[in-house]
Amino acid sequence: MTAERILVVDDEPQIQRFLRPALGAAGYEVVEAMTGGEAIKAAATSAPDVIILDLGLPDMDGKDVVANIRAWSQLPIIILSARDRESEKIAALDLGADDYIEKPFAIGELTARIRAALRHRVQMHGSQAQLSTDGLSIDMIKRTVIRDGEPLRLTPKEYDLLVMLARHADRVVTHKTLLTSVWGVAHGEDLHYLRVFIGQLRGKIERDPADPKIIRTEPGVGYRFVRHDD
Repeated sequence: MTAERILVVDDEPQIQRFLRPALGAAGYEVVEAMTGGEAIKAAATSAPDVIILDLGLPDMDGKDVVANIRAWSQLPIIILSARDRESEKIAALDLGADDYIEKPFAIGELTARIRAALRHRVQMHGSQAQLSTDGLSIDMIKRTVIRDGEPLRLTPKEYDLLVMLARHADRVVTHKTLLTSVWGVAHGEDLHYLRVFIGQLRGKIERDPADPKIIRTEPGVGYRFVRHDD
């Protein structure tokens, strides 16, 4: 079986020296790029399965790399950057990045995010009509949601919100993306809509709405639908 290939884009030699053996030990093949230009070329020619991308590159901003790659590919992109401003995270995610991890980071968290990105890539190529996690089952053809064998009554907006999150399972979906997708462009800044409906949705699908396990909050950025092994 061929190992999944990870394209690591970072101009810090110490990061490259750390990630190559660490990811290799986790069973991945590593391809390296030090600039945005090299990253775009490698993404097109080396057939990576996941891209790990720093935002602070010597020749261009990493967000421009995301935008360039998203113009022709849906390769999973995980941002790995020391920039910790919420605006940077939101901009990268809205441009099409799949996830965001701040430096310094734990290799265990990074490999977990890589696995999630790979699962989502498989899901994108297969059927997304059904999804089950932690006793919750969503059938997007029948438009039904079942919790521990019992059908749930969701409003149309609650259902649309849940499906939007589920279709991007294990990825951060920004407030703006959720609002514009479910309520329309005119409501792109109406965070109170989103908070109210997320609260209502958690009250119906979570075992303990006060300690949500399925819909996780990414503070200041958005929400993440987390899949658990049943």
